Amino acid sequence: MGNKIVISRKIVEGLPASDREVVFWDRELSGFGIRMYPSGSKVYIVQTRANGRSMRMTIGRHGMVSADQARREAAQLISTAKAGGNPVPSTRSNAKALKSAAAPTLAELAERYMSEHVEVRCRSATVAKYRNLLDRYILPELGNLCFESIGMERIAALQYKLHEMPTTANRTVNLLSQIHKAAEGWGIASECGNPCRFIRKYPERNRERFLSEEEFYRLGKALNELEAEGRICSRAVAAYHLLMLTGCRRNEILTLRWEDVDLEAGELRLRNAKSGPRQVALSPSAVSILEKLHLASNRANPWVIASRRGNKHLAGLNRGWLIVRERAGLPDVRIHDLRHSFASRALALGESLPMIGSLLGHRELQTTARYAHLAQDSVKISAARVAESLRVDLSRRGNKDNLEDDFHIPHVA
Repeated sequence: MGNKIVISRKIVEGLPASDREVVFWDRELSGFGIRMYPSGSKVYIVQTRANGRSMRMTIGRHGMVSADQARREAAQLISTAKAGGNPVPSTRSNAKALKSAAAPTLAELAERYMSEHVEVRCRSATVAKYRNLLDRYILPELGNLCFESIGMERIAALQYKLHEMPTTANRTVNLLSQIHKAAEGWGIASECGNPCRFIRKYPERNRERFLSEEEFYRLGKALNELEAEGRICSRAVAAYHLLMLTGCRRNEILTLRWEDVDLEAGELRLRNAKSGPRQVALSPSAVSILEKLHLASNRANPWVIASRRGNKHLAGLNRGWLIVRERAGLPDVRIHDLRHSFASRALALGESLPMIGSLLGHRELQTTARYAHLAQDSVKISAARVAESLRVDLSRRGNKDNLEDDFHIPHVA
């Protein structure tokens, strides 16, 4: 037997894929090997003699079976064969187990990706988002299929089925791509590699919306009226105002605890923000809203935007927002647009992009760069204001140069 190596997790994971099927045999346990496929898949095998004939058996796929488990299984099979018994890999004890070990389904690998990566490393909101994509779109269409058989045509068909929701379609393909990359790290690969890399994403609609001064006035008026009429509870109204006055994300306000609020220092200390823990400076208006909420709060409830039932926070703001924006005549404005509008107003007042990134809690400057076109608009307005001021000075009669005529634009031939 050629291609001798010491089979261990580190060495197996470092084996490069070849353009043909290759078998590597273990130096320490004769008959124990690993088969490498051109796709990158790696399967542990054992070869021995039983009842006078040679037998080669599959133990399991690397990633589903560890190198140490495969070594122990191989040693047991070889020992059984030498004793005159009938060696049967444990993975073949029933048909279902054999299918799982030899050909995992997308559902099996998706569950492993969720449990070993997403649920360990990602925020709860990300876990919920991925779980929703899997349960609603991916698993009903592809979950029972053998992972290695899922090619570009099936993924493209799923993407097209969601084409009326381009953002959802793109996120679905992204999640499938992440599962494929994780599977490659486990030594499992589809027949054509990661098919998602060939899928062209749908263009997504630019959904940034910035409220004008007049629209903010209408919004404030609608909030006051609806609160007075009892159609929107005061805690929801306070939440909308805090979103406008801080630029925070919806969940950052909804899940805000009183222990995270320092009214004396005038700041919020967000522990579970999207980009990591951060501090949010509060304006006097925001402090005033929080003081009123604190006075009216049930001290047993830890949440700032408290629910009337139990020690919980409000479940959501979407239902009330539909009422608010209808009254304000702003049918296309989303709650997240309040955050965009906070950034827009900051730029209009002359704040720099790095400062706005700090105000919004952006980890990367490129995230804030989406507002660069607004910064350019502010530059144009400032340039026009300066030029107009200079034009007035240049047009005055009787200045120190005794200009006889009003300033005029020179003729250029």
